[in-house]
Parts: sequence; structure tokens; C-alpha cells
Amino acid sequence: MSNTAKRPLTFKNGSQMKNRFMLAPMTNTQSHEDGKLSDEEFNWLIMRAKGGFGLTMTCASHVQFVGKGFPGQLGIYDDSQFEGHQRLAAAIKAHDSLAVIQLHHAGMRSPEDLIGEQPVCPSAIEKYNTRALSLTEVEQLRDDFIAAAVRSKEAGYDGVEVHGAHGYILTQFLSSNINARTDRYGGSLENRARLLFEIVDGIREICGTDFLLGVRLSPERFGMQLAEIKTVCEQLINEHDMDFLDISLWDVFKQPEEVGHQDKSLLQHFADLDFKDVKWTVAGKINTGQDVYKILEAGVDFVSIGRSAILHHDFPQQVLANPNFEPTALPVTEAYLHQEGLSDKFVTYMKRWPNFVME
Repeated sequence: MSNTAKRPLTFKNGSQMKNRFMLAPMTNTQSHEDGKLSDEEFNWLIMRAKGGFGLTMTCASHVQFVGKGFPGQLGIYDDSQFEGHQRLAAAIKAHDSLAVIQLHHAGMRSPEDLIGEQPVCPSAIEKYNTRALSLTEVEQLRDDFIAAAVRSKEAGYDGVEVHGAHGYILTQFLSSNINARTDRYGGSLENRARLLFEIVDGIREICGTDFLLGVRLSPERFGMQLAEIKTVCEQLINEHDMDFLDISLWDVFKQPEEVGHQDKSLLQHFADLDFKDVKWTVAGKINTGQDVYKILEAGVDFVSIGRSAILHHDFPQQVLANPNFEPTALPVTEAYLHQEGLSDKFVTYMKRWPNFVME
């Protein structure tokens, strides 16, 4: 059984993961307010690369200043941030881990006090105090995602993941609940998915076929409909040249929330797609060694680890040594988290999660 997780994985672009463990992209609020990499964020990520993750993904890194989603967010929108990314990519790769950066824009989820202006969205939404992007701004947003990928490649990353999940700006475009545009970026699913597809195609065209390119999607919440997300996945696989899909399920073992789709598990809905030569990963409560093997045996190519990677920088090594590995029980002390490479800022952020950090 323990063989599956150990096996290397080769993506169609030629990149190879030494095992089936990916560090999930996680908000950690540890970098500088100008988007530059901090030593704290560098250390946290490098510990995970060293701990055996075959692919180490950064936190969501914003592609425009107005797309900032949280304090201390790592940015990739300006050349002043370039040196930090060069340092980070080189150090991740030095531990035989693929270095991948997640490209992000929070849209209506950008806190106004962080960006100093009204957040942007496909449409004006009073509830979130957002203003609608003009057509020119949508095209600029597309170009800035692509420019961030080019900057990432030049900095030495093996690839990028385009963040289209969790209610951020690309989800906002995909959502018929949020996107009320009447131009070519709104209305039908074809129009609502257009921005995502143009970004993917633009990155591939400029960065070339040897650059690892993935997309993260989530099938529920924020007006996402399971059938539509499955259609978008199929179109990405069949019509757009990308290497992997990262499906964030919140909980990989759950049933779909939509009553009409409860004939099978949420995971099975995606396992039934024909991925062809595109690899796929899932995230959501894969906490133990047993969870890892259960998901790999369900046909998933590699697992995305969040919570257990916070608790154990060497989670992959632990699971490969012991398929029944169970992470440390929660809550844990601040001292324990510091030992696992979390700075004070990250520990403070983790206090938002009930029963994670000991009182």
C-alpha cells in the first residue's frame, strides 16, 4: 500500500514530482505589506520543501495591488518583489521539490482598509461595497495574471497555479449569482468562464509548454454549481493546454450540497471525469496517512495537504515511513507551532480556527 504515495509523478509538460504530496497554498499573513517576501514566509515554506513535499506551493500571491486579500500577503505584481521570488524558488528546488506559485486576486474579498479603495468585482454589489470592473479593466486583469506568470517563470518557479476557487475574483466571474455583466464576460457559462480560459491560454502561449500550469477550482459556495464547475473542468482538459487541476472540496469525504447530485460523493463526481493527460489533486481534510492512501486509491494523482502540513513540516516523510501516521492532536501550543516554522503572525492567524491553538 505504501508504494502509491512514494511513486514519482510526471506531468505532461515533463516536470516530475518525486512523490504524491503537494503543500496546499495557505494564507499565512507573514510577508511584508508591500508584497515582498519575508524571512518568516521563506523559512515556513523551505521547511516544507525539506520535509519531503514533492510540490511546494506558495500562499495565494496577488497579481494586482487592489487584489490583496489579507495582511502580509506575498505579491507578484511588481518587479520590486522579484528578488524574493528568485530566492524562494531556488531554495524550494534545492530540496528536490517543484516550486509553484499560486496567482490570485481577491476581487470583492479585498478588504477596503488594506487596499485603500473600493474593492473591484465583475459587478457592483452593494452588500460588499464593490464597484464593477470596466471592460478595459477586465482585459488589464487578464494581462496582469499573465504578466505575473511571466515574472514567476523568470524568477525560476517551475510553474504557476491560477486561483479560480474560494470566492476570489475568477470565482466571482464564474458565479451566475455574482456576475451580472452583459458584455462578453457575463451571462452564459461560456462568457463567465472566458476570463479564466484567456488567462490559461495566455500563460501557456507566453511561458511555453515546459512551464507547469494548473488551475484551482471549488465546486461549492459562492454561487458555484457542481454541474457548471464539472463543465469548466472538462473544457480546461479538452480545449486548453494545462497540466493539472486542483479541486478544493473543503472536505474530500463529503456529499454534494446540491440535492440533485447526491447520488454519489463529491469526490466521485470528479473521479468520473476523463482527465486524459491532465493530472489532478484534491484538498480538504486529508489529515492522516490513511486519508492519503484512501484518496490516492480513489484515482486522485496527488494530495494537497494543509492542516497536517502546518502541524508537521515533514508530513510526507512521516506518512511514507508509516502509512497509519496520525498528526498531533489539537489544540497545540504556540511553542509547538513555532518549532514547526510558524512565525508569531502565522500563529495569530491560526487562532482564528477554533480549537487549533491552545488558549
